[in-house]
Amino acid sequence: MGKTHLKRLVAPKIWQISRKKLKFATKPMPGPHSMENGIPLGVLLKEILKYANTTREAKKILNTASIKVDCNARKDIRFLVGFFDTIEFTDINEHFRVILDNKGKLSLISIKKEETSVKPCKITGKTMVKGKLQLNLYDGKNIVIDNGAYAVGDTVLLSLPEQKISKHLKLDKASTIFLTGGKHIGEIGNVEDITKNKIIYKDKNNNLVETSKKYAFVIGSDKPLITIK
Repeated sequence: MGKTHLKRLVAPKIWQISRKKLKFATKPMPGPHSMENGIPLGVLLKEILKYANTTREAKKILNTASIKVDCNARKDIRFLVGFFDTIEFTDINEHFRVILDNKGKLSLISIKKEETSVKPCKITGKTMVKGKLQLNLYDGKNIVIDNGAYAVGDTVLLSLPEQKISKHLKLDKASTIFLTGGKHIGEIGNVEDITKNKIIYKDKNNNLVETSKKYAFVIGSDKPLITIK
C-alpha cells in the first residue's frame, strides 16, 4: 500500500480533501507538477468533482480515455494536475480550469471548450541550448525558441496541445496578476509598482496591496486573458 497511497493527514495542504474520514489517499506519481503544487487525477475525481466514490470507480472513468488534461488524454489516477491546467470531459462535454482559491486549495472553475487549448505558463528560468533560448516553465514544460526579450517572472500564453507561444505577457506596471502565495493567495489585481522583490498591486476594491514578487503570476496586460472566477 505504501507505494500507491499516502496518509491523508500528511497530504499537501493544497489538496482539498477530507483528512479524517478515511486513512489513505492516492499517492501521485512524478509528473509536470510537484506534489506540493498538484493533485492526483483520481483524488480530484473523488474529492472535488464527486464523479467517483471509490478508487475503482475513478479508474473505470479514466480508462474510457474521455478525460484530457491540457488537451492530452490521461488514464492514470496518479497523474498530477496543477493550477491553470485545463481538464476536459469529452463524453459529457464539460470543461474546467484548475485554480487556487483564497484558502490556497486547488479548485475548479467551469470554462468554455475553446479555452481548454489556452494556458498561461510562468517563466521560472532560462538557459541557452545549442545557441537557442530555452524557457523553463512553472509546470515542468521547456520551450525552445530562437530569441526574444523574455524574463523570469513573465508569462507565455501557450496554444495546446502544440505548446506554441501565442502571446508574451511581461511582468510590468499595469499587468494583471493572479497571486499564487502569501496571505492574498487567489486574488487578482493590476500592478502599480515593482521594486526589487516586492510588488504593489491594486485589488478589486482599488486598495493598494504589497506582496512578494514571486507570488505574481501574470494573466493579462490589463485584464485576465483566461476565465479565472
